[in-house]
Amino acid sequence: MFASIVTAGAGQAGPPMLHAPDGFLSLPIAVAMWVGTGLVTAYAVKRTNETFDERAIPLMGVTAAFIFAAQMFNFQVVGGTSGHLLGGVLAAILLGPWAGTLVMVAVVAVQGLVFQDGGLVVMGANIFNMGIIGTVGGYAVYRALCAALGGERRARIPVAGVAAWIAVVAAATSMSIQLGLSGTTDLRLALAAMLTVHILIGIGEALITMAALAFIGVTRPDLFGLRDTRAAAAT
Repeated sequence: MFASIVTAGAGQAGPPMLHAPDGFLSLPIAVAMWVGTGLVTAYAVKRTNETFDERAIPLMGVTAAFIFAAQMFNFQVVGGTSGHLLGGVLAAILLGPWAGTLVMVAVVAVQGLVFQDGGLVVMGANIFNMGIIGTVGGYAVYRALCAALGGERRARIPVAGVAAWIAVVAAATSMSIQLGLSGTTDLRLALAAMLTVHILIGIGEALITMAALAFIGVTRPDLFGLRDTRAAAAT
């Protein structure tokens, strides 16, 4: 996800994105994000082992491959800015929030390690913003809205779109706060620049997420039943 902001001390527009490069976050903030990401990832592994149906393991691989491939295609937004699918809400709806988080951790890590899409020092922040906020946070919104609107089966597609949009905006907000705390730029400037663009990018995220779920609902509705089928037994 790309968004131009003015970096502090640079005096010119730069292209920080949700795949943040090294140098945009201070070392203490980057380390703190690594610690938070590590703790949540460890918990995600534990919860996935407890609640995940082994029959859905191939679906994890397919979902990761789809999200990775879909992120390669950018769509134009405004002023030369482009966006791409994050996929966290989609992964969480198909796999559950914790397995979905692990999928997103793998996708973001491969992008950083193999394709240099985002820095290594700030990878913890990139994973946190896109793989944790975008997955666990987006799924929490999704479940709450489904419950308020009469159940997941009835509300799945439109609620997924809303949750996907909120996840993008939340991830952009988190990135802005990290930039502000790092002293890279003024927080108000970062929020204005990031949110102005990502509010629009979120619309594309919502449309792609809804389209993917609608397609799955028509062709393989049984895949929805694989999510967290052991959860009840584990609680």
